[in-house]
Amino acid sequence: MAETLNNTDLLKIGPKTFKSRLFTGTGKFNSTDEMQKSLACSQSEMVTVAVRRVQSNEIGHQGLIEKINWSRFWMLPNTAGCANYEDAIRVARLGRELAKIAGQEDNNFIKLEVIPDKKYLLPDPFGTLKAAEELIKEGFTVLPYINADPLLAKKLEEIGCATVMPLGSPIGSGQGLRNKANISLIIENSKIPVVVDAGIGVPSEASIAMEMGADAVLINSAIALAQKPSLMAKAMAKAVQAGREAFLAGRLPVREDASPSSPQRGVVEPGKHQNA
Repeated sequence: MAETLNNTDLLKIGPKTFKSRLFTGTGKFNSTDEMQKSLACSQSEMVTVAVRRVQSNEIGHQGLIEKINWSRFWMLPNTAGCANYEDAIRVARLGRELAKIAGQEDNNFIKLEVIPDKKYLLPDPFGTLKAAEELIKEGFTVLPYINADPLLAKKLEEIGCATVMPLGSPIGSGQGLRNKANISLIIENSKIPVVVDAGIGVPSEASIAMEMGADAVLINSAIALAQKPSLMAKAMAKAVQAGREAFLAGRLPVREDASPSSPQRGVVEPGKHQNA
């Protein structure tokens, strides 16, 4: 059943379609080998890469481009580390060149992050909007990382973003979905895919996001920092699929009172025999 659903229930972002609704990252792994195993176990088809970290050869990012099979994964360059919109635009352009180096000549995807706040890593809504407007003019497929702000999400949709990516809770916090009410509003009012990004710590939280109607989730820290990353990646893949199927199946209505599972008609009354 899962395989059949995967083949028919495709996720479209910009010009690309994906079977998997779990996007993964490349940061924080103890080794490249563990990263490669985790990516394989996740069944993900889109992997985000921090352009600045690859450029500077930060620990864990040396040779990253050569160590991932880019014929198997679609690269999602991101502007992590950019504190203002000017830097984000510049790094996005570098990210497009990075994708070309990896052999993806037609890849214009960019995960837009504008984060001046170094403690809580909360995105700047004004800088994000300004950078998104410029990058869309330059032909990018923009996937903006935002606070769970329904008004901002709608504005980003209106200017032409391919998705919106509201945070569940701060990056790497593992606090789960602290913004469920606002995320639900974004999902309800969005005509573009909604990808819950940041804060998911365990598979049940990923499943809840999908049950709410999110189109996908992006998970990095919860996999990379698990005691057994590849096993966690496998668990996340199952949770995302289960959550998606539950959403499509349609849950039973929530009731204030109980509703018996068995029909009341024909029930034997106490003290009476059926053949009396």
